Amino acid sequence: MPKLDYAQTGARIRELRKAKGWSQEKLAKKCGISLNFIGQIERGTRSMSLDTFARLCRELGTNADALLWGSRQPLEMGIQYKNKDEMYVRIMRSVADILEDMPDREKAQTRL
Repeated sequence: MPKLDYAQTGARIRELRKAKGWSQEKLAKKCGISLNFIGQIERGTRSMSLDTFARLCRELGTNADALLWGSRQPLEMGIQYKNKDEMYVRIMRSVADILEDMPDREKAQTRL
């Protein structure tokens, strides 16, 4: 299983944001985070909480796999969530499956 690459994830977030024609400021406001933080996320210099990650997925209209691994599958074509708790569970399961396959030393270095 591939290792999480924050720079790649950030680049995907930037790409989706730009495709929507949004500024960093607009996405930051929609997600309830600072402009500085969204810039750091897009550059891959800072990790984010699961809550922030879920909000980014929702606002960008994509799923966790698309942002983490690059499999482009919009929510309309994938799983529809009844509420944000259901989306959190899906994200947690995806991350848990990945971590289960990683060697222990990589697990200790991996954070979302």
